[in-house]
Amino acid sequence: MEDALLIHRLQFAFTITFHYLFPQLTMGLGLLIVILKTIALRKRDERYDHAARFWAKIFAVNFAIGVVTGIPMEFQFGTNWARFSTFAGGVIGQTLAMEGVFAFFLESSFLGLFLYGEKKLGPRGHWIAAFMVFLGSWISGYLIVATNAWMQHPVGYAVAADGSVYLSRFQDLMFNSWALWQYVHTMGGAVVTASFVMAATGAYYLLARRDTEYGAMFVRIGVIVGIVAALFEIFPSGDAQGQQVLAYQPATLAAMEGLFETKQGAELILIGQPDMEKKAIDNPLHIPNMLSFLTYFRWSAEVKGLDAFPASEWPTNIPLLYYSYHIMVGLGTVMAAALLLSAYLLWRRSLFKTRWMLWILLLSFPFPYIANTAGWWTAELGRQPWLIHGLFRTPDGTSAMVSAGSGLFTLLGFGGMYFVIGVLFLLLVLKTIAAGPEPAPQRKEA
Repeated sequence: MEDALLIHRLQFAFTITFHYLFPQLTMGLGLLIVILKTIALRKRDERYDHAARFWAKIFAVNFAIGVVTGIPMEFQFGTNWARFSTFAGGVIGQTLAMEGVFAFFLESSFLGLFLYGEKKLGPRGHWIAAFMVFLGSWISGYLIVATNAWMQHPVGYAVAADGSVYLSRFQDLMFNSWALWQYVHTMGGAVVTASFVMAATGAYYLLARRDTEYGAMFVRIGVIVGIVAALFEIFPSGDAQGQQVLAYQPATLAAMEGLFETKQGAELILIGQPDMEKKAIDNPLHIPNMLSFLTYFRWSAEVKGLDAFPASEWPTNIPLLYYSYHIMVGLGTVMAAALLLSAYLLWRRSLFKTRWMLWILLLSFPFPYIANTAGWWTAELGRQPWLIHGLFRTPDGTSAMVSAGSGLFTLLGFGGMYFVIGVLFLLLVLKTIAAGPEPAPQRKEA
């Protein structure tokens, strides 16, 4: 059973990690396309329309791959996690069904209108189609986050006679405090991803000295929107999400920060390696008293370490949780610094000619993908050993009839299939970027 549990967890971790590479760009690009269409409508500048159509092509490819990789996620609730679905289906079924029936169809329907209905819709109608695509993707994001947030902080439920749970207060599920802050933090991360992808594409055009007007446009919008989103990720959304962890999962916070002992004036660990035998951080680089200040806004405040909680309540894999959290925070800081420097050069009107900065933007586009992945790993590892925090443990949720061998077979199958899908995605996106934003008959080479 333990081997089967490990395989089921690895399969879900692999499929959901690969899948989330795509929705984060979809949700972020939805906003940026609306911005492009808004500028086009106000300035009556067809270049912004061309840019919006260009990014809509990438959006469509990304959306399609996201759908293909997302479908197995919900099936796994029945195939690999049947006991969890039996226990919690009366709650999570609400938001998952709403995401599929309402938000997904809203997004996909208006995406078709945006891609193929511009002439019939007219400028304002086409803007409305873009906005509805954006709205559908962000509603979809909220419903998925609300599902996860309930597993992190279960509210609004009651226990049935058979021991399963069902939804007793729909508003508690939808307006869970954990969901509200997790959502804005997740959406901010998606906007950072899209901003870096757009800025990196623009940097490529400028460095290659082709489609330079569009290159400058993409860099400008990517940097401006990206810096706002990156700073928002740090404060208030990141701080508020941390306060939720402090309130409802304090042992998780201690593990994330590598705090093994309860301390007054606790230090903030910047770099170090957790040693589980010694219950300490090796080779630490830290800022004295900073964790107390960030947590309670008092330099001498007491912060509970892992020693304040029973070992049974500790996260299952503390080193991986610690590293995931620090990768997320570290890369978030690096990205904010790069965007601030880019914004300064943009203000000085020298960014488009500063090739070393353009190279930094071009090569930095993987960073938000890594940071967002590390952020989700932090959330999911922090909840362990619970599937539903404080209510339902992970080993109790698997499908009793699915063996480790069957799980390994499907895991290998997903690995091969997703490799092919990933290569296909890259080829299609690179082909779109190579073709450029300008319609072919009107191409103007720099």
